[in-house]
Parts: sequence; C-alpha cells; structure tokens
Amino acid sequence: MAIREILQLGNPDLYDISGEIEKDELDLMRDIVTDLADTMFAFREKYGAGRAIAAPQIGVRKRMVYMNTGEPVVLLNPEITKKSIEMMEVWDDCMSFPDLLVRVRRHRSITVSYRDLEWKEMELVAENDLAELLQHEIDHLDGILAMMRALDEHSFVTRSERWRVKDS
Repeated sequence: MAIREILQLGNPDLYDISGEIEKDELDLMRDIVTDLADTMFAFREKYGAGRAIAAPQIGVRKRMVYMNTGEPVVLLNPEITKKSIEMMEVWDDCMSFPDLLVRVRRHRSITVSYRDLEWKEMELVAENDLAELLQHEIDHLDGILAMMRALDEHSFVTRSERWRVKDS
C-alpha cells in the first residue's frame, strides 16, 4: 500500500495548474493510480467520506483523477466538453480541508472527455452529485479550490456545524 500525504489548504502547490499526461507516461501513471486509490480509501476509512481524488492533492502535478463511486474509474487529461445551463447549489467538501464545507454553484450536468489507462478516448455524461464531484476534481487540476467558487462570504461552515445552516 502506498498511502500518500494529502496536501492541505494553505499549501501553495494546490494552486498550480497540472500538466497533460503523455502516452509514454502511462506506466508511471499506473503507480500513481495505486497511490491515489490507497490514499482515498485510507481517507474514507478515517473520515467516512471520499469518492474521488485528483493527482495534485498528493503532490503529482498531472491531469489525473481517480474516482470510485462503486467501481474504480481513472480519468487522464479530463476535459469538460459540455455544461448544462441549469445550475445547482451544493455544500462542497474536500480531502484537502476535511472539516470545512463550502457552498458553491455547479452545473447540474456535464460531459467529460478523457483517456483511460489504455489510452482509449472515453466520454462520461454526469448529472447531479457525480457532475458536482467531477467539476470539483477537474478544478483541482486547474489549481482551483472550492473556496474560490464560494457563493459569498457566508458560504463556509465546519462539518460539525453544518446541521445549523439552512439550505436555500
């Protein structure tokens, strides 16, 4: 197992834009996928949450997302190619700030183009929670954290105080 440290809020590396993955880097990326999976599952065991993790969160500045919402999916060089006009407001959480929730607005549905670990071109249509999750992870690849998308200065709450906040 290769559990890596998750970079935490305040680490300047979280704000860097990740580089594209090239086909000749696939073998190196397979080891990173294992690290991402092990790290995410260790986080899930500790906090009871965690559906996806982006490579920059473990200090790897490459455009890769590991997601497991029932079965593992690896997205290399993911790009949002379509976005719904319809938006939704959600409380966003993150492994890089595990006790903080941020109220953000996300597209209700998106289409993501990416490559898999065999370098095959793939497309994923996501709605609701999955769309929010993918937008969050792709933001990480662009150096964008959820608090940068906060609705306003009142859109922050600790996880323990979430029950006190009314949803709009």
